[in-house]
Amino acid sequence: MKNCKTFWSALALGLLAACSKAPAPEQVADAIYVGGSIVTVNDAQPSVEALAVKGGRILAVGTRAALEKTHKGAATTVVDLGGRTLMPSFIDAHSHYINALSVASQVKLYPPPAGPGKDVPEIIAEIKRFAEEHQVPKGEMITGYGYDDSVMPDGRLLNRDDLDAAFPDNPVRIDHVSMHGAVLNSLALKKFGFDASTRTPPGGIIVRKPGTNEPWGLVMETAFLPVFEKTPPLTPEEEISGTRAAHLMYAEAGITTAHEGATHLAQLQTIRRAADAGAHIIDVVAFPFITDLDPVLAEFPVAGGGRYENRLKIGGVKISIDGSPQGRTAAFTTPYLTGGPGGEKDWKGEVFAPQEVINQALKKVYDLGVPVIFHANGDAAIDALITAHEFAAAGDLERDRNATVIHAQFTRKDHLPKYVSYHLRPSFYTLHTYYFAEAHIANRGNEQAMYISPMRDAIDAGLHPTNHTDAVVAPLDQMFMLWSAVNRTSRGGASIGPDQRVTPLEGLKAMTIWAAEQYGEQQQKGSLEPGKLADMVILSDNPLNVEPDAIKDIHVLETFKEGRSIYRR
Repeated sequence: MKNCKTFWSALALGLLAACSKAPAPEQVADAIYVGGSIVTVNDAQPSVEALAVKGGRILAVGTRAALEKTHKGAATTVVDLGGRTLMPSFIDAHSHYINALSVASQVKLYPPPAGPGKDVPEIIAEIKRFAEEHQVPKGEMITGYGYDDSVMPDGRLLNRDDLDAAFPDNPVRIDHVSMHGAVLNSLALKKFGFDASTRTPPGGIIVRKPGTNEPWGLVMETAFLPVFEKTPPLTPEEEISGTRAAHLMYAEAGITTAHEGATHLAQLQTIRRAADAGAHIIDVVAFPFITDLDPVLAEFPVAGGGRYENRLKIGGVKISIDGSPQGRTAAFTTPYLTGGPGGEKDWKGEVFAPQEVINQALKKVYDLGVPVIFHANGDAAIDALITAHEFAAAGDLERDRNATVIHAQFTRKDHLPKYVSYHLRPSFYTLHTYYFAEAHIANRGNEQAMYISPMRDAIDAGLHPTNHTDAVVAPLDQMFMLWSAVNRTSRGGASIGPDQRVTPLEGLKAMTIWAAEQYGEQQQKGSLEPGKLADMVILSDNPLNVEPDAIKDIHVLETFKEGRSIYRR
């Protein structure tokens, strides 16, 4: 009897011991990822064997044995990566998200390899193919995007007459690759109010037919604003369908936080309606234009923003200072070697407003106490930005106000110390080293072109720069963007500023943790650490291990937003 009691006591103690080793319910993971490379982008723990997710957040990282012992329960799914790579999903430092809602119903006209628009005949043929495929009726607007005049053979550019001959019964608008203008045919020019009597506004470009005052199609910068203002809004159905298509486009690129970098009030209202309707599957950060700030403030709490509602938040305010270097509307301290887009001589480009106007605009934003992003490409525009900061922040120049210089392409070496001391974060555009390098060499000369987007010097100065696609100016392709930062190779195969190349890890940080800092979200996003959101991506290979030139061949296989799969290749 005594032996029997001893047996049952021992059995009970064993069962209790076993139960005590089982993880508490709050420690049981929904999923544990194993069997591949896990890149955390966390310097304190750069790589791990396993990662556990629970309730949309990262529960733990570490060895497989430890995580399965402490976080695996009956309901836990163990995901075998099969040798693939798990890392934080990408955070979009700058794009034009609102345009993604429309491009599904537009003609893609990027030049190769991104699209078919290698010359004017091919552009016309592609528009015709699109119009026939979509059965566009007479009188309806045809819109295309991605036209790049800088690569047209022999300088033969698309003009009004080309479009009139092919489409006499339809207004046609072909957006310039910079998104700062468009080529319009005669019906579109009439629709948007352009004719021989239309004056070119300050900071604008209206290219005239040689020997006449007739607009010849290309309209850019401030002259392009009437086109924005008269573009009809999306229907309620188009808002929802366009939002879903846009979010899938970003998720396919591994992006779970998108940037809307130049938002007018009507566009912000569109995004809000879609968000409130539950159409958002990724986060969207919007930056209203300074020109729309007062009506935006009346409807949206910019000053009290910074919080997501239905996956939308107001990130701050956008101030544009100049235009596009490849479009020859960026502002420089020295003339373009090729003149202006309308044949102007000794052309340096122009800032969009007098310095005092820029100063007061920035002071208004600083007084609100919200983040600000500046569009500034040319070195004269960056000078104007720094001057505005010195005015608006007078007396406290070195306080961090979360200010980001979008593009910052023609940053000079003497700008970098000011970026550091004034806490001005550059968000570079290294894709220009591929897509537009030859245009920059022709327009600006070899020395200046080699220093575009000087990410190496910025990092060495102690800055945390971000990197972006500016989509739909360039396609959403984060691996190609990373490749451009690491290799700096042009479309023609030339090395563009090889001394400004960065390591793959630095390039990834500019797309993840440093981009999270840009939005003040580094405690929630940007690296794989316990407590952070399980915003993750699975890649076909590890960009830290492959040959630098092979980075562009890596594919996004799956994207997760807060632990939920939202895209699978």
